[in-house]
Amino acid sequence: MAQHFLLSAQARTLSLKEIYKGGEEKAYETFRRLRWPATNGAPVCPRCSCAEAYDIATRRRFKCKACGHQFSVTSGTIFASRKMAFTDLLGAIAIFVNAVKGLSALQLSRDLNVQYKTAFVLAHKLREALSAEMKGLVMDGEVEIDGAYFGGHVRPENRKEDRKDRRLRENQTGKRRVVVALRERGGRTLPFVTLQEADGVEIARKHVAADAAMFADEASHWDELHAFFPMGRINHSLSYVEGNDHTNWVESYFSRLRRMVSGQHHHVSPRYLYQYANEAAWKEDHRRLPNGSAFTRTLVLALASPISRTFKGYWQRAS
Repeated sequence: MAQHFLLSAQARTLSLKEIYKGGEEKAYETFRRLRWPATNGAPVCPRCSCAEAYDIATRRRFKCKACGHQFSVTSGTIFASRKMAFTDLLGAIAIFVNAVKGLSALQLSRDLNVQYKTAFVLAHKLREALSAEMKGLVMDGEVEIDGAYFGGHVRPENRKEDRKDRRLRENQTGKRRVVVALRERGGRTLPFVTLQEADGVEIARKHVAADAAMFADEASHWDELHAFFPMGRINHSLSYVEGNDHTNWVESYFSRLRRMVSGQHHHVSPRYLYQYANEAAWKEDHRRLPNGSAFTRTLVLALASPISRTFKGYWQRAS
């Protein structure tokens, strides 16, 4: 019996031991090489794009010869104003990538010996960077659509006579959300967070190519899609696969997301559910990548992402 790829040595191309054994200088060179690949790590001014700069070696900063702007390897990225060492940043990304079904901020804070606040914000910045890879994505070929509800659990009263009908709107918390996901068979996953699953009809019209073939379950709101796409439907009360009609690809994504929410995070605020949904989508789509390749890809995305307006100064805000 052949060994599964994820169990093989080919899937393990990076380890924390290598990162910390290389030291701070090697980690810094990794940041430079991936931030400025076109110049093989030579600094490029983020303000005027000039490739000539003075090296302020004592501060690990550069000064542009053209405009005089001072910058560092993390200026203008999600790591701007960082206080963590470069080895710790690389270690955090490695731990984040290796946790294929999610990583709690508490565990990350313990692994890196940093405050919970630091780990929480860093993890969310990485999720934000991953989501940038799917921005503007248009699904094509065979596309499956489905929705899954998260959050808003109402704990029943202990005494039977005190219990209320939790199906009624007045007895709900208002925090329940649905993740609607589009997934190409053999391709990418595109999640959205909405209030109801029926919103997925309009989402599909905007983000799926007109000539794509779509597949959905028996829910009645998907009937509207027949007017816009060739459709395949599967009735889950009867079977899960009938020929080419199934939603197993998108259900596989929801399986990962549910494991992530229930097994690692335990509670996810509806305000940031989209971040976790995007992380699960990225990790599901890249599940066959060696962890070293996934690490490099994540760091490149992080260095290409601008300063996070959502999480910069997150803990200093009044709200």
